[in-house]
Amino acid sequence: MAELTNLESKLGEVVGLAMAAQEAGQKVARLAKEEGNEEVVSTLETMRDQAKETEERGTEVAGAFEGKKTAILEEARDVKGKAQQMMKTYLDEAADTLDGFEFLTMAEAGEVGHWEILSTLNERARNSHVSELVGWALPIQQQHLQTVRATSLKLAAEENPDEPAE
Repeated sequence: MAELTNLESKLGEVVGLAMAAQEAGQKVARLAKEEGNEEVVSTLETMRDQAKETEERGTEVAGAFEGKKTAILEEARDVKGKAQQMMKTYLDEAADTLDGFEFLTMAEAGEVGHWEILSTLNERARNSHVSELVGWALPIQQQHLQTVRATSLKLAAEENPDEPAE
């Protein structure tokens, strides 16, 4: 297996997080659908589609690293597995839509951070493929974070603070 640079490893991480985001969006959409919140489901479907495109674009950029695509994608699958484990721990059988959006808020904040780190690493590496990918993906990730945060707060405002927790 090829040894990865910090830049290549971070690229693998953002691709893995995009993979995991698709599954997380699907899980939270299922919770929202069960509660009849179709507006939230539609938002999550859009975000999931964008995560899929991010994965595809990131995979394409990984292919631009001579002899490293397999190793970068292995890093991506490893990160995806870690993120899936976190989701399973956080979103247990009792989870509701608000729990789902609380999880997504943490996940999206992590994704934004990873993309910003990739961007910073690329300031010295000056890889045009990575630069183009970051320029496209970072604003989308920032919007995702803003969306899930706002939705979390909206859902929290609808909760009865005096009702017993489940």
